[in-house]
Amino acid sequence: MKNYFGAPIKKLGFGFMRLPLLEDNNEENIDYEQVNKMTDVYLEKGFTYFDTAFLYHGGNSEIAIRKALTERYDRDKFQVTTKLPLHSEVSKDEMWAMTAKSLERTGLDFFDLYFLHGIGPGRIEMLEKMGAFDYIRKLKEDGKSKNIGFSYHGDADTLKKVLDTHGEHMDIIQLQLNYLDWETEGKAIYDVVRAHDKGIIVMSPIKGGALANLTPEVQQVFKKADPDASIASWALRFVMHLEGVITVLSGMSDMEQVEDNIKIADEMGPLTENEKKVIAQAMEEIKKVPQIQCTACKYCLEPCPKDINIPVIINSLNDYAKYQNLRAIRRMYTMITGGAWGGKPAKASDCISCGVCQTHCPQNIEIIEAMKEAVNLFE
Repeated sequence: MKNYFGAPIKKLGFGFMRLPLLEDNNEENIDYEQVNKMTDVYLEKGFTYFDTAFLYHGGNSEIAIRKALTERYDRDKFQVTTKLPLHSEVSKDEMWAMTAKSLERTGLDFFDLYFLHGIGPGRIEMLEKMGAFDYIRKLKEDGKSKNIGFSYHGDADTLKKVLDTHGEHMDIIQLQLNYLDWETEGKAIYDVVRAHDKGIIVMSPIKGGALANLTPEVQQVFKKADPDASIASWALRFVMHLEGVITVLSGMSDMEQVEDNIKIADEMGPLTENEKKVIAQAMEEIKKVPQIQCTACKYCLEPCPKDINIPVIINSLNDYAKYQNLRAIRRMYTMITGGAWGGKPAKASDCISCGVCQTHCPQNIEIIEAMKEAVNLFE
């Protein structure tokens, strides 16, 4: 594998997306003292890669990088990645203003890796029009980032088109990979990046914490196979040893998670064939959890007078039923209904209960009640 960071790095990256919070539980009020302690333990064990973004924790995630790393460690002791949010069309001057703000917040002169954040099918045309790919290419030429690339949410065909067009200048692609979505979408996007010979960083290996917060029935499958292994370890090991993977991100919120993930990366090897069968058994148990039977046919979308992405909201409800991870699912719901990845900004609370969606639903889903449930859970 190509050496992107001057020396090989270990297979656990510290995601600064779900940092510990102070007592008021406001996403912007980070417990910096606790973050520093977690960072110290992580670095002491030889791990060096930190992932943040312009938007994480209202921008305070980048400030946490400065407080935990830049002000306390020599620059050659760690690598930092941040991301440029482009959910609407902006000029190159506006892009640079955000990049400059990220450099200021982190206290860094350059990044080890700089991403276009969360690109996907609905935004490619806009990014091309803005010259976003040329912009990050110029950043690398100017020494503001050693490597460039993008984090991706979307299908394999779109990813192939982007890499066919811009892959020559991209170094690393960040993909959402986990065992639950591997056969439906994960393997296909992974294969595209491997075919283009780009480095891979894995995000959401635990599906935003969901694969560590499974129902008791699913957890029992794992505990029966290995009582001493954490539930999260199965998900991390599934992706850590895939060919071409540089490192695997984990958004760690407390010291227990740091210590467990370090143990997984340092002491636990690739999954055995028997362990892969355990994961398959667990997935069968997950499928048994009662869900709203939405097929994402999208017949409900066109007639909706409020442009609510009903299938996506129902998917969030189903994810909550399966994983009970309210914080992570609420964050994703907020991003998607706010217009991330090219969708129109529209929340479940925008529903006016007109019922026209229900007349178009082949599954006869009680959509109005589902929207009310989403408001109660996620808003």
